[in-house]
Amino acid sequence: MTKQVSLGFSPNGLVVPVANILPLKQLSPSLRAAQKYQQVLASVREIGIIEPLIVFPEHGKSESYFLLDGHVRLEALKQIGATHAPCLVSTDDEAYTYNKRVNRISTIQEHMMILNAIRSGVSEERIAKVLNVDVARIRQKRDLLEGICKEAANILKHRQVSLKALAYLKKMKPMRQIEVAELMTAANNFGVPYTKALLASTHPEMLIDPDKSKIIERLTPEQVNKMEKEMQVLQGDLRAVEGTYGNEALNLVLACGYLKKLLNNVRIVRYLSQHYSEILNQLQTVSSCSSLES
Repeated sequence: MTKQVSLGFSPNGLVVPVANILPLKQLSPSLRAAQKYQQVLASVREIGIIEPLIVFPEHGKSESYFLLDGHVRLEALKQIGATHAPCLVSTDDEAYTYNKRVNRISTIQEHMMILNAIRSGVSEERIAKVLNVDVARIRQKRDLLEGICKEAANILKHRQVSLKALAYLKKMKPMRQIEVAELMTAANNFGVPYTKALLASTHPEMLIDPDKSKIIERLTPEQVNKMEKEMQVLQGDLRAVEGTYGNEALNLVLACGYLKKLLNNVRIVRYLSQHYSEILNQLQTVSSCSSLES
């Protein structure tokens, strides 16, 4: 019989007086000066609580609740003078950080959300006010993909790519954008320095404006030329590794499985320990690895 999964929360939410919510940790006195807090505060002030607080009933007191998650939101509610807060009641008092289980939206996903909001009639000024940022920042994110081809955007749509890195990408022609996006994904590096290096290694024919795009601070033309050659070699090596990685990973998994089977044989282990103890130690270390990354 399939075991029924128990609910983590009460199916019905509650609106709890702020005075009856007991935080489980003290927030830093400097919290209110942080940019992240200011954004939360602006959002709460403009549109209210979107994500309810997570609480657990205090033992023996039906009107009082321990706060498991949402300390910053509670602080924002107190600052604006709110008297009640929407809450979800947890079925246990495990106070781990719920937000660690949330997938953060990527740069391009944020761009799409802003576009959808604007198309739905929400003004850029309203969005900027809710997020506590300058309206120019919203417009910059609105126009994020202008100059970037659809294929490159699709490769990077789930990645945390900075606006500056995307600005470097816009200096390249579409085919080079796709190539660079694939290299960034393969290397799992979406930082500005790496994107800038890829731009420096790009052949002038693959740039939108070669005269402007090839100017790199503190690098001589000779250094740029050398970097181009080195990046071409590195890109070739990376593609070669990508082409053989699958087979090599499969062979390694099979070899580890066979090795574990051998080391489960007492006679083999005894023989190796008597004659090749150092090799045995290495084999045991390899077989104990739980993953390829180990």
